[in-house]
Amino acid sequence: MDIRKLYENGMSFEEFISSDDKSYKEKTLEIYNNIKIDGEMLQRIKSIDKKINILAFAEIWCPDCVLNVPALKKICDLNTNVNMKILPREGNEEYLEDYKVNGKAKIPTFIFMDKEFNVLGSFIEIPDVIKEIVAKGNQVDIIVAKRKYRKGEFTNETIKDILKKIC
Repeated sequence: MDIRKLYENGMSFEEFISSDDKSYKEKTLEIYNNIKIDGEMLQRIKSIDKKINILAFAEIWCPDCVLNVPALKKICDLNTNVNMKILPREGNEEYLEDYKVNGKAKIPTFIFMDKEFNVLGSFIEIPDVIKEIVAKGNQVDIIVAKRKYRKGEFTNETIKDILKKIC
């Protein structure tokens, strides 16, 4: 199956969160509702003047998906040129072959494409700032950063990473 057909088979954000009946849905919506975007970032999002299609591989039970899929949804809600569809990782691992980390398909994986479905880039699992903190190896910094990340305090970093790939 080509990536366009894969995208067309994806579900909306609303269908995605409705696949859970309580706690993950509530947390995902809480993260979404608490995203605050500053003036410069808001302008960057609103200035996207080309069609962008994003295929997200995600599962509602995944903590990283609960944190990062709402960031993607916020961008889509602020600019109708940016659209996303979501597919589960389970059953779609073969399509994640090019995006594996250490041989494993990670979620969420966002694949950014232009209007012709040419791949522009990807976002895998966590924002770059967290990857950089982990790479430095300072355990105290890692613990503090991951605690803040799990509370949703790095959602704007996810948005920045996405904007780097699509703008």
